[in-house]
Amino acid sequence: MTLPSSEEIVEDIAFFDDWEQRYQYIIDLGKSIPPMDAQLKTDDRLVRGCQSSVWLVSDEKDGKLQFQVDSDAIIVNGLLALVMAAYNDRTPAQILDFDIDAYFNQLDLERHITPTRGNGLRAIVSKIQGIARESR
Repeated sequence: MTLPSSEEIVEDIAFFDDWEQRYQYIIDLGKSIPPMDAQLKTDDRLVRGCQSSVWLVSDEKDGKLQFQVDSDAIIVNGLLALVMAAYNDRTPAQILDFDIDAYFNQLDLERHITPTRGNGLRAIVSKIQGIARESR
């Protein structure tokens, strides 16, 4: 998956004047996530705590965690892209050391998404951090 870095995303978001433009940018980021093979969308890969269906598959290669993600909601795919920019293809230590709260604060994200989307976003982050802890 070819996404900008988390730093580039923060810079890009700051460029837009209003949240309608920012939402469109986030949705467009989500379109860059490759679709997940339908066979991988199993119940055991669903992230619990998300309003929409979100599937997460992890793999480790050369000491780095790689994730495949997908959702049935366009905006959630965009939120997944934001998370992937921070976590995908990183070592477990890098994932656990990354200040996701500061990243979300820089994006001013949680003030502009619904509480249920925010809870889902936290569930995704928690799941990935758990995978990283188990992989250390």
